[in-house]
Amino acid sequence: MEIKVNFLDKLRLEAKFDDFTVIADQPIRYKGDGSAPGPFDYFLASSALCAAYFVKLYCETRNLSTENIRLSQNNIVDPENRYKQIFKIQVELPTDISAADRQGILRSIERCTVKKVVQEGPDFVIEEVANLDADAQSLLTLKPNAGASTYIVGKDLPLEETIANMSALLANLGIKIEIASWRNLIPNVWSLHIRDAHSPMCFTNGKGSTKESALASALGEYIERLSNNHFYAGAYWGEDIANAEFVHYPNEQWFKSGKKDALPTEILDEYCLKIYNPDGELRASHLVDTNSGNVQRGICSLPYVRQSDGKIVYFPSNLIENLFVSNGMSAGNTLAEAQVQCLSEIFERAVKREILESEIALPDMPQEVLARYPGILAGIQSLEEQGFPVLVKDASLGGIYPVMCVTLMNPRTGGVFASFGAHPSLEVALERSLTELLQGRSLEGLNDLPPPTFASEAVTESNNFVEHFIDSSGIVSWRFFSAKSDYEFVDWDFSSKGEDSNTKEAETLFGILKELGKEVYVAEYDELGAIACRILVPGYSEVYPIEDLVWDNTNKALLFREDILNLSRLDDARLASLLERLENNELDEYCDIATLIGIEFDENTVWGHLTVLELKLLIQLALKQYQEAHDLVGAFLQYNDNTVERKLFYQAMDAALEVLLDDELEMADYEVNFRRMYGDARMDAVLGSIDGSVRFFGLTPTSMQLEGLDRHHRLIDSYRKLHQARAKSL
Repeated sequence: MEIKVNFLDKLRLEAKFDDFTVIADQPIRYKGDGSAPGPFDYFLASSALCAAYFVKLYCETRNLSTENIRLSQNNIVDPENRYKQIFKIQVELPTDISAADRQGILRSIERCTVKKVVQEGPDFVIEEVANLDADAQSLLTLKPNAGASTYIVGKDLPLEETIANMSALLANLGIKIEIASWRNLIPNVWSLHIRDAHSPMCFTNGKGSTKESALASALGEYIERLSNNHFYAGAYWGEDIANAEFVHYPNEQWFKSGKKDALPTEILDEYCLKIYNPDGELRASHLVDTNSGNVQRGICSLPYVRQSDGKIVYFPSNLIENLFVSNGMSAGNTLAEAQVQCLSEIFERAVKREILESEIALPDMPQEVLARYPGILAGIQSLEEQGFPVLVKDASLGGIYPVMCVTLMNPRTGGVFASFGAHPSLEVALERSLTELLQGRSLEGLNDLPPPTFASEAVTESNNFVEHFIDSSGIVSWRFFSAKSDYEFVDWDFSSKGEDSNTKEAETLFGILKELGKEVYVAEYDELGAIACRILVPGYSEVYPIEDLVWDNTNKALLFREDILNLSRLDDARLASLLERLENNELDEYCDIATLIGIEFDENTVWGHLTVLELKLLIQLALKQYQEAHDLVGAFLQYNDNTVERKLFYQAMDAALEVLLDDELEMADYEVNFRRMYGDARMDAVLGSIDGSVRFFGLTPTSMQLEGLDRHHRLIDSYRKLHQARAKSL
């Protein structure tokens, strides 16, 4: 993690990381003001807090209350060497906790990350650099031996060369990648989390059987998502980019709507229109892109090559963003390598959906076949030894598709996790199923899995597939576990050998889609210096329902974005208009405003927690619609998950509005005790919100220029690097 430090007045320092700011000072005896803890105090507190976190985690996974658990830490300093200290952590446990859980809690503290890092002894490297931001490769600690050449199936170059090439590309773009975490919970299964140190919202997870293959996976996914603008989907890119020569890609085209908001004739083709506009409900306004919001410019459309005849077909960027999410995108050492990865993921997700929604029972992989892959078998056995039964199943549906499945059961909680993987090689598909199972997860994370069900409607509900797509945490049918399988096991192999193996495998996978009667559309991107592509298979590879284009389109942000960002400047008429739109557009009351309008607010601010319901409430207060506001205060307190401070504000507001709306009550009779209960500052905000002297309490003013929204500016900074690189390719 990158921590940037600013020098403040006197001895005060400011450390900034992610969305947090930490102030440090020195005690008065050391010539400070004592206004904040010192740096070493934070260090001491970190180990105590980390220990408490693991106690909390242990108790929550076992439904144990922490109400009567107390923890403390004392550091005992060696009188002859003040740098040699003993950290004594003591835990006081209530008498009703079992002996087994007492030992479990103590063992959980042993897992404290701060403790382990200190015991291992971190290395400190102190150096001068010409520019902190330009040192873009400084945080990639894994430096493979450039002289080594480790080939794995599916890669056209050795891992070492792949990692070096991708790292250099990111460095040349000015993106500083940091490795936030590594995980290696079972043999031959590695995963890591990487992110942009400047814009941590841009992140990917990598997985593999070795550290190197996992890093190559993470870097490849990062470049794939840069190349396809996935990190910035749904976000507002600002007025400068919205009015630039191009917004998404240099080869984009903008098309004006027809009469009465009709679709432009230049977009899509007859095959796609039958899928995306079967009833004629889709209008041009549904396809204006969210990122620019430039309605006057038209519909931003991207060229894709139709594989059946090589013709270029223009797809609205909005349609791609709304329906396909990240499905069908990849980067590779070569185009064929990227295409194989794209197509494999498309089959993985489509077949997974068919299996789960049709409640298909899959055949088990015979033990003698699994034994051919000892590395994979070792990982599975390790999970079994730790109490997680594992089922390995053939998901090829009779040898038609290159898909495998590894399913984990958690007897402690009754939850299950069906992980799928795809590749022309059965071994690679199986390895991907296993590594996907633990990508970015701890063993405790497996306690949150939902139990299987016989309720078919829960399995087939469209949002269940979305959950499976996001992190494979959706619901699985009990019928999936039937010993009577719907297919026979097939020892399949779609792989090819030789130097052009990826080319042949891509042809094979394209051929399967052709046999299914699917049209396939491909876009290639190399403006950033890497080969990446995106493959769309209409009617097959979408993640979200097609009707979302009409009924739940991300560009509904355009109805609200400008007014919400200018909230503090709106007069009553515009506030009333905004409130009417919020009430009449079938919005989820608990949808966060950040998602609705595509703005990355700091998560630690009121903006970061703001929901549609709370925004409506605040507007009603500003308009002096007290009864309506009081109704929403009740809903907020009953259902909303917000900060303690915000809940207290609305508890005070609830009481004050009760008095205001009751003709028999007088505020003067209650204000003194309201202030004793809630404090003067909070009651000033409450009463000011009622009388109009305080508007939109807690929401710092901003505008379409995004003043004060540092987190969002960092996201735009990240995208601007890509935009500039693409502009150079013109």
